[in-house]
Amino acid sequence: MTVMEQAGEVRHDVLDAGHVRLFIEGPLATVVLNLPERRNAMTASRWAALAAVPDLLTDDVSVVLVRGAGAVFCAGLDLRMATVEGVPGEQSIKEVAALGAQGIQDWIEVQQRAHTWLGDPRWISVAAVQGAAVGAGFQLALAADIRVIATDARFCMKEAALGLIPDVTGTGTLYRAVGYSRALELSASARWMDAAEAMSMGLAVRMVAPEDLAKASAEVCASFTANPVGAVRGVKQLMLDAAGRSQAEQAAAERATQVPLLQAMASGIS
Repeated sequence: MTVMEQAGEVRHDVLDAGHVRLFIEGPLATVVLNLPERRNAMTASRWAALAAVPDLLTDDVSVVLVRGAGAVFCAGLDLRMATVEGVPGEQSIKEVAALGAQGIQDWIEVQQRAHTWLGDPRWISVAAVQGAAVGAGFQLALAADIRVIATDARFCMKEAALGLIPDVTGTGTLYRAVGYSRALELSASARWMDAAEAMSMGLAVRMVAPEDLAKASAEVCASFTANPVGAVRGVKQLMLDAAGRSQAEQAAAERATQVPLLQAMASGIS
């Protein structure tokens, strides 16, 4: 059951099971990874909670902010899943491996949905990153359109060190953000990158002191929510499609996108 509570919180059984909180205030939705005692590490239930978010958003939402409670944004895969004990109520890596090739791919696809919706043209997504963003956590931050980071933020695409590859959309998002050579080096070496290096690579639009992260990310979100929803969505869709178009095709798309927006402007002129 979904309930809109005071202070704009949306409650749902799937969100509660995955320790994810969702708040909606007008055009802004805030998604909080809320298991700081486990450094917001990822499990199937947490991915399921994130994947459920878009269906809970109102039509008015044009900006989504993702953040982690506590000192760490997200420590990546909960490594208890790779132990005999596992995580209570969750499939272990051994159990997932027993599903066979197609079963494994189906399982991964479900987790990928928790990331891909952040690229939806209906909203601009912002990740506010403090502390560590490791593996799946780094990939979650990359899935957002824009990142605001604290000076204590650290990033690591850890999968190669575990004998795995980044599989929750991180290879594509990192490649598009920093290019082939840097994306390959970061992913194949599994090395740590500090906030200053991330900023120099263009992975973030702002870097602030940890105590200023909430204010800075709110300011970035407010710069988008202050503008008409149609314009914000139109700009994002154009940017998403620009890489696959020629200059002439992009110009044509701009013209087509502008038509209803210009007509709406004209209708407001008395």
